[in-house]
Amino acid sequence: MIESAPVVRWRKSTQSASEGRPPLLVMLHGRGADEHDLFALAPAFDPAFAIASVRAPLALPEGGYTWSESRAVGRAAPESLRATLTWLQRWLDTLSAGRADPQRIYLMGFSAGMAMASALLFDQPARYSGAVLLSGALPFDTDLSITKGRLTDVDLFYAHGSFDTVIPADLVDRTARYLTERSGARLDARTYPIAHEINAAELADITNWLAVH
Repeated sequence: MIESAPVVRWRKSTQSASEGRPPLLVMLHGRGADEHDLFALAPAFDPAFAIASVRAPLALPEGGYTWSESRAVGRAAPESLRATLTWLQRWLDTLSAGRADPQRIYLMGFSAGMAMASALLFDQPARYSGAVLLSGALPFDTDLSITKGRLTDVDLFYAHGSFDTVIPADLVDRTARYLTERSGARLDARTYPIAHEINAAELADITNWLAVH
C-alpha cells in the first residue's frame, strides 16, 4: 500500500462559486516525468477548468517517477497498478468529502499516464465525465474489466503519433481496435505525424475537445 498523499500541482478555476463546482482536469504524466511536465500545457486550456497535475508515487533510479512496476514496456504489473489505482481513488475521494454538489472530473494521461488514466476509467467508468488518452496503451492483462461496452457513452479523445516507437506496436494496435470497435465510447481518435510527444496541432485539438465537452 502507498501511504503518502499525492504531490499535486494545482491551477484554480476562474469559474464563480455561484456556478457550482468547476470541472476538474486530472493530469497524469509519463514515465520519468513529474507533476510539472503536463502542467506546462495548462495555459492552453479553458480557465474554467481547475487543474490537478499529480506526481506518480514510484521514484525511478534514473530520476522522475512512474505509476506502477512493469512486466515490460507498456505492460503494467497488475498488483502494482492496483495499488496505485486504490491510492489515486482514495485521494479523489478526499476532494469530494463533505461536499453534496457534484463535480465533473476529466482525466488526461500521457504514455504511462495514459495507462493509469485508463485504469481509473475502466475501474469506475461512471465516475468520470471523459478522458484524454495520449501516446500510450490500455492496461491489458490486469484485473481490470476491459470488456465490450465497458466505456459506453464515455467521452474520449485518443491520440497517437505515427512515428512513435516507444510503446510496442502490438499494444498500440490492440488499444486502437478496442477503443474504436469494442469500447462503446463516444470516441474522437486522431493520429499525428509525430514521435512520442505532443505537438501544437494535437494540443489545439485537445483544447477544442475539452472546451466542447
